[in-house]
Amino acid sequence: MRSAAILWLCAVVSWATPAVALPAGDQDITVDVRKERSAFEISFEFTVPASVEEAWNVLADYEHMAQIVSSIDSSRIVSRDGNRITVAQTSHGKLGPIHVSVDGVREIVLTPFKEIRSHLVKGDLKASDFTTNLHGEGAVTRVTGHGRLVAAAWAGWALSAETVAAQTRRQYQELRTEILRRKAP
Repeated sequence: MRSAAILWLCAVVSWATPAVALPAGDQDITVDVRKERSAFEISFEFTVPASVEEAWNVLADYEHMAQIVSSIDSSRIVSRDGNRITVAQTSHGKLGPIHVSVDGVREIVLTPFKEIRSHLVKGDLKASDFTTNLHGEGAVTRVTGHGRLVAAAWAGWALSAETVAAQTRRQYQELRTEILRRKAP
């Protein structure tokens, strides 16, 4: 059960919450999910009217990620070595009527203002690797990402690509909202 929930939060960090209808503002976050058995290939892209540094300050804020992304219960940096950090997170979600709590530890390599690479060290997925890139385009920042999750076989069977896409979109909408909130005077 824990493996199924972790798929919902997908990308940088992310793990679990049920899919529901999204506000119209979320639809400009492009998400493509391809499923093959228990593996999910996920790509996403969105823009935010903020500088690369303003976007980076939220996307790389693992100490406060639980206050930013609604499905993350706790997020803490357990070690730091230059631009390499290890992050432990606990999150929650639902798979139908079942409530699930999920733990995971990720190694994250930060290339400031350009790239975040995340690799699952231990946790409830078989594998998870994501790369998020930031590109300045004048007054906006384009955020793109790609990654692959591999769940336990039964969890992969229970989740659809549409559910994973909806949660990925929600996660990045919450991150974008926080970027804009911090930018506001």
